[in-house]
Amino acid sequence: MVVDEHFYENESKAKFFIGQKVRLLKDIKNDGTYPYLKIGKLMAKAGTVGYVRKIGEFLQVIRVYEVHFMDLDAIVEIVGCKESELEALEPYRDLEKEDIKWLENYYKNKNLKSGEKYG
Repeated sequence: MVVDEHFYENESKAKFFIGQKVRLLKDIKNDGTYPYLKIGKLMAKAGTVGYVRKIGEFLQVIRVYEVHFMDLDAIVEIVGCKESELEALEPYRDLEKEDIKWLENYYKNKNLKSGEKYG
């Protein structure tokens, strides 16, 4: 069974959100999943700042964040990172919760304007 050493640290919800500004805590080297560099070659340096583009899983057990590093010195611009390799540079926002609240307020106000009773 393939399990990342930090697998059990993953929360049920992602630690970072799409669009969040993050920084690498350690150098990321090619583990063989990036086809355009030799295995072991540096892909991104510790301290590099980027933004989360996607959230996915590797082997269905390791949460991976696709991070876009816009630094001019970035060796590879888009790198998959584990939670333990990143730190947030801005507060976490629960975007799903924000969307639900916005939709509830939208429909409440829409129904009030049309004279219908809300919920």
